[in-house]
Amino acid sequence: AQTCVMRKRRACMEEKMKHCVIGGGNIGTLMAAEMAHRGETVTIYTSSPGRFSDHIDVYDNQNNFLYRAEGIQVSGILETAVSGVDYIWITLPAFMFEHLSKELSTIVKPGQKIGIVPGTGGAEYAFGDLIQKGCTLFGFQRTHSIARLKDYGKSVFELGRKKELYIAAVQREDTEEVCQRTEEFLGIPCRRLPNYLCVTLTPSNAILHTSRLYSMFREYRKGKVYKENFLFYESWDDLASQVLFACDDELQLLCRKLHDLDLKEVLSLKTYYESETAADLTKKIHSITAFHGILSPMKREGEGWMPDFDSRYFRSDFCYGLKVIMDIADAAEVDTPAMDKLWNWYIQLPENKEIEVLYFQIPISGMDQLYKIYAQR
Repeated sequence: AQTCVMRKRRACMEEKMKHCVIGGGNIGTLMAAEMAHRGETVTIYTSSPGRFSDHIDVYDNQNNFLYRAEGIQVSGILETAVSGVDYIWITLPAFMFEHLSKELSTIVKPGQKIGIVPGTGGAEYAFGDLIQKGCTLFGFQRTHSIARLKDYGKSVFELGRKKELYIAAVQREDTEEVCQRTEEFLGIPCRRLPNYLCVTLTPSNAILHTSRLYSMFREYRKGKVYKENFLFYESWDDLASQVLFACDDELQLLCRKLHDLDLKEVLSLKTYYESETAADLTKKIHSITAFHGILSPMKREGEGWMPDFDSRYFRSDFCYGLKVIMDIADAAEVDTPAMDKLWNWYIQLPENKEIEVLYFQIPISGMDQLYKIYAQR
C-alpha cells in the first residue's frame, strides 16, 4: 500500500503543469521563458500581446545567447489566460495588486495556486478574497533572478539567478508542495519559510530602493531638472548605505519584538550583503555585476531629467513596501524613526502634495492580532 501511494505521488509530481504569468515585463518574460524551456505549458497575460513573438530568446550579462524558449502562448484577455491553469504567477508591481485581485475574483477557481514574485507588498491582504475562495497564495522572499528586457516581447537578459529560493504559502500545509513544484519549474532549490511574515518583512526593495531614492532626490524641488539619469547602483553613496542600515536596524528590532514567531529568515541586510559598515555596503553594491547599467527611475524633461514618480520604485516601494513594514511595526509598538523620515519625505514631495497619496494599509491593530494571523499561516 505504501509503495502504491509513493508511485501515485511520483506520478503526480512528474505531471506537467499549466501556467499563466501575469505581466510581460523583466521578471515575467524571463520566468515564462525559463518554464517553457523546461517543458511547462505557459501563457503570458500582457496588455501588449501584439508585441510578443512566438518565442523568447534568453541572453546572459555578456550578451551571449543562452537558449530559445518556444511554444509560449500570449493573451491580452485575463479570463482566457488563467482559465484551466494550475499556477498563476503575478509579477506586477504591488500598487496593482488590489485591482488585479478584483479582476481575478470572478475568474479563478478553488485549488488554483497563485504565486507572487516577489511576495512582498501586503499580498496576503490584497488577495484575501482569492484565499477565501480556496486558492493557495504563496510568495517568493525575493525574485528568483535579476532580469532586464533586451527586446520587449522577444528577448530578455538573465543577469543573476539565485542559488536558492525561499518560499512561504499563506496556507502552511501547502508550502512543501509549492516548494517542490517550483524547484521543478525553475530548476532552483527551494526552501520552506516558517510563515508568510518572513516574506512580508523581507527588507529588499522596500528599504533598498527607498533609501537610495532619498539620497539622490532629498533636495528635489518642483521644477528641478537634473543633467543626467544617474546609474542607480553604480553611483550609490554612503548616505544611502547609512539610511538603509538605520532602517534595517529598526526592522531587526521588530523581528526581535515578535519573538514568538520564527523570523530568523528575515535576514539583516548587513548579513545579506556581507557588510558591517556603510562604506562596506557602498563598496559591495558597486561590485555587484548584475546591478551594472541599471538607471534610476527618471524621465526626460526638456534637455534634462527629473524623477519619475509614477515608477514602481516610488509607487510600490514606498506605499506598498516601506509603509507595510511601518504598519506592522506600529501594531507591534516598535518605533521606526528612520523609516518615518523616509516616509515623511516621500509624502511631502511637491507632486504628492497636489494629489492623494494612495497606499495599502494593513488591517491589523496590535500584537494579539499579528500573532493570530501569522502563527496560523
